[in-house]
Amino acid sequence: MLDGEIAIDVSLAAELVRTQFPCWQGLPLREVRHGGTSHALFRLGDELAVRLPRREWAWNEAAKEAAIVPLVAPHVPVAVPEPVALGLPDDRYPYQWSVVRWIEGDLAPIEDVSENTPFALAEVVRSLHAMDATDRTWTPNRGRPVTPDDDEAVRVNIAALGGSPALTAVWEDALAAPSWDEPGRWLHSDLHVGNLLFREGELTGVIDWGSAGVGDPAANLMTAWLYLDERGRARFRRELGEFDDATWARAGGWALHLAVIALPYYRDTNRFLADIATRTLDQLCPGWDG
Repeated sequence: MLDGEIAIDVSLAAELVRTQFPCWQGLPLREVRHGGTSHALFRLGDELAVRLPRREWAWNEAAKEAAIVPLVAPHVPVAVPEPVALGLPDDRYPYQWSVVRWIEGDLAPIEDVSENTPFALAEVVRSLHAMDATDRTWTPNRGRPVTPDDDEAVRVNIAALGGSPALTAVWEDALAAPSWDEPGRWLHSDLHVGNLLFREGELTGVIDWGSAGVGDPAANLMTAWLYLDERGRARFRRELGEFDDATWARAGGWALHLAVIALPYYRDTNRFLADIATRTLDQLCPGWDG
């Protein structure tokens, strides 16, 4: 377990379901192993899933997703985990939690999916950007302007990873790029291998909307490095040709930000997330010597 992570098991999940949603207490419940650290996930019957935040920084994600996912669901061309119910904290468990629709699908690296995937991802991004974001406050997470705290954290972590000049150059290109000066766009902000579901190689679902919000579309474009390879990235960029070089530079900067923060933290504790970070850096800067 990581620092600040609370222990969650099937018995706790079953007790929460039994006491708060007795209509579902007879359904089989089993843990779903996955690479994320923010939530424990349990399949409830055939059609539902229970998501329980493990860490304090995820305390509000159940309510956030319950508000955002129903707005997104009618617009995106893939399945999303639509909320069914919100559970409350009690004396056994400290956070709000959720019951959502189960989505069938598998996680898969880019090497194992259809050549259509860059276009499918572009369609997801375009559908989000087409949603009305009028009067929506920009997310305080990815998608906002870079702050001095971001700059310091990135440089400290690049140094911890060996001080690669190539990584520093990607970051400085992002810092030098003009800011997004148009209205904010709807964002998922975390389109990596752990949040994309496939069936027979085709993209069919996007999960984990806890980082969603409104802001600079660069936060969606960073999937070009988080998930895609060089060939797919070129196709994805052509498909989203409305964005200028500055937006792609900021996207690369946010991808680097995510990776250099995650890699030292997860290297010895979560190989799945560490591998996502390492692969992202390899896509941004082949041969960066990390």
